Amino acid sequence: MQTQEFKEIFGGFDPAEYSAEAQARWGESDAYAQSQERTARYGKADWQTIRTEMDALSARYLAAKSAGHPPASAEAQAIAADHCAHLERWFYDAPPQLLRGLAQMWVADERFRANIDRADEGLAAYQSAAMLAWANMGAHE
Repeated sequence: MQTQEFKEIFGGFDPAEYSAEAQARWGESDAYAQSQERTARYGKADWQTIRTEMDALSARYLAAKSAGHPPASAEAQAIAADHCAHLERWFYDAPPQLLRGLAQMWVADERFRANIDRADEGLAAYQSAAMLAWANMGAHE
């Protein structure tokens, strides 16, 4: 897929800007290799589906947060389970240790936090807490 098409789907985001950083941070990991192999095959329709699913997950996290459901609630845990399934379907196997690191990155890295929090202040922290609870639950191991 062309860079311009990707940027259209993802609101101007260009992953090429971060490829060197991603390679340096995770290039030796199985998840990185798996993601690189999978995503290399994706066309525009695949990326549009991924974006639609991502937006739906974000909307569900926001609705759960807005309704006052704690991150460890059944409602939030169902979203985290679906989020994990999304990652595994499209990118890489997501064992609990990987999910913990990912969830922590959503709040520790300002770029991720700001992007997630565009929908609602504190959404990154809520999403992170929900995923950490899911990863720590152990039922999916």
